[in-house]
Amino acid sequence: MEYLQSLNEPQREAVTTTEGPLMIVAGAGSGKTRVLTYRIAYLIGNGAEPFSILALTFTNKAAKEMRERVEKIVGTEARNLWMGTFHSVFAKILRIEHDRLGYPRDFTIYDTDDCKSLLRSIIKEMQLDDKLYKVSNVLARISSSKNRLVGPQQYAADPIIRADDIAAQRPKMAEIYIKYCDRCFKSGAMDFDDLLYNTNVLFHKHLDVLNKYQQRFQYVLVDEFQDTNLSQYLITKKLAARHRNICVVGDDAQSIYAFRGADIQNILSFQKEYPELKTVKLEQNYRSTQTIVETANSVIAKNKNQLKKNVFTSNEDGELIQLIKAGSDNEEGR
Repeated sequence: MEYLQSLNEPQREAVTTTEGPLMIVAGAGSGKTRVLTYRIAYLIGNGAEPFSILALTFTNKAAKEMRERVEKIVGTEARNLWMGTFHSVFAKILRIEHDRLGYPRDFTIYDTDDCKSLLRSIIKEMQLDDKLYKVSNVLARISSSKNRLVGPQQYAADPIIRADDIAAQRPKMAEIYIKYCDRCFKSGAMDFDDLLYNTNVLFHKHLDVLNKYQQRFQYVLVDEFQDTNLSQYLITKKLAARHRNICVVGDDAQSIYAFRGADIQNILSFQKEYPELKTVKLEQNYRSTQTIVETANSVIAKNKNQLKKNVFTSNEDGELIQLIKAGSDNEEGR
């Protein structure tokens, strides 16, 4: 395992700690992808079957890059890994277990345009004002509810949610949500959020199915854990419950998906969930200049709730940072 020689001490510790819950706090530019890749290769090299490893990422690009890197080390065995985005992996499971939820095996996955088109027709049929019931707002409300695991019936029965809708002059929102889900189901279709929502339903209602995947996945790895929402968090927690070999990689200072339901508390409170948790901090930045690292550290230091780490670099000072005051978001973009 020559590749271990190329790692610094904390990286090597993260790669070779294979049993039990592990949190890798990976500062920016600290070689996170390399560590994840080598960790998977190390597991396979030490006898773990590739199909018993589940590696979840946020982008197809990250999954593809990691798979290619693992394949260079361990060979074609890497093709048997369960590796991909949350949505692609759970879509695969839902197609295998489709009959448990009453969907056809070849169910359609609606994209945003499909969802908006369906909602537009429902709003029109219900003769509602499309300025009050703006399609993008209605879809965002439904998406947010699914990511918090609030189904249409639960949504309709919740007095606080109903009061919010009335205050927003959208009292028919629950009815739209119910009709929308009903139409999707009758058309043999799921939207993007359903891939996570329905996986939670599947594991909750069918314990034999959950048990099957708990036994199969002896090792669970989650990339960019700081960007997981409640739905993603609960699925990974359930899948890792039997073997407890869960490895999460993330950095609370790099969380960017709060606008779509990511919950930073998932990474901040991970230790409470797993008292035997081991934490490894990757603090050496290989990518940025000294100036950028020090500036970033001084900004991050102001965060109230954070996982403390001391990011440093051996790189040169580099150019000074220019401060630009933009008058608008468009100007900032330019």
